Amino acid sequence: MLVETTSNKPYALIIHGGAGGRGWVPPEGTVPGAENRAKDIADGLRAAYLAGETVLTAGGSALDAVCAAVCSLEDSPVFNAGRGAGLTQAGTVEHDAAVMTGAGLGGAVAVSRHVRHPVLYARKVMEESPSVLLADPPDSYATAWGLELVPNDWFITDYTRAHLTAIQAGNIDKPKHGTVGAVALDSSGKLAAATSTGGFGGKPVARVGDTPILGAGTWAADGVAAVSGTGHGEAFIQGAVAHDIAARIKYLGSPLPIAVQTTLDLEVAARDSLGGIIALDPDGRGAIVWNSDLCLAAWRDGDQIRIMAP
Repeated sequence: MLVETTSNKPYALIIHGGAGGRGWVPPEGTVPGAENRAKDIADGLRAAYLAGETVLTAGGSALDAVCAAVCSLEDSPVFNAGRGAGLTQAGTVEHDAAVMTGAGLGGAVAVSRHVRHPVLYARKVMEESPSVLLADPPDSYATAWGLELVPNDWFITDYTRAHLTAIQAGNIDKPKHGTVGAVALDSSGKLAAATSTGGFGGKPVARVGDTPILGAGTWAADGVAAVSGTGHGEAFIQGAVAHDIAARIKYLGSPLPIAVQTTLDLEVAARDSLGGIIALDPDGRGAIVWNSDLCLAAWRDGDQIRIMAP
């Protein structure tokens, strides 16, 4: 499926809350507490979009906007990022996140356990360290950078506990979706992307997906595109999906929607995998493409904020 977007503002923003099956709202009776989940997801997408757009409306940077949007999604317990992230097989939470600016700078963190906003951790890696990716970093790094720390069980909700129990009992399929992300173009013409995830419910301990791998799940290049992906992370890594989209635009001259659709078909679907991608070009044209049942997303269409939710 493909949705094309255009912006009548001097900026543009698209956010996503994951792509995959209908597992955001499990079958009735399988996971207690899921009754209002569809509405909560729609409300969470709208709130996150507004958080990012508020930055852009005030003339803020694309980087600030995507971080604000993703922080909002990380704080919502209904998305697989931050609080509410899917649990590992051991019943713990391990976050991955990345940010990238159109100037070519990026930062990422994998297996983060105690930082409240993993996307801000990734930003600090970019801005405060000589590294691009830190894996299982000690809390002392976060403390030195002024980031908020919380106990690992702060991220766990009654829903995610019940969800893991249902997976382990075989009552529902193990979902491989739920990553959140945002892409933005600011009024100065700069692009940025940010992505954050808990992986997937029931994932192996220490598993790292595509989200913190620049060029796989996250990419931005001014004058070309900003990209954030969600879905089966292993396929996104093997296909270098986010970078492949930018390369099709830069070197082949492909229009953004064609580049995104082609890459999803050749690098994700061809690996018998599901996923979704959001992307923006420097003219504010956007694309939301997915081959799963659903892609959670929010964007502006004129005066209306459009929401895709269960």
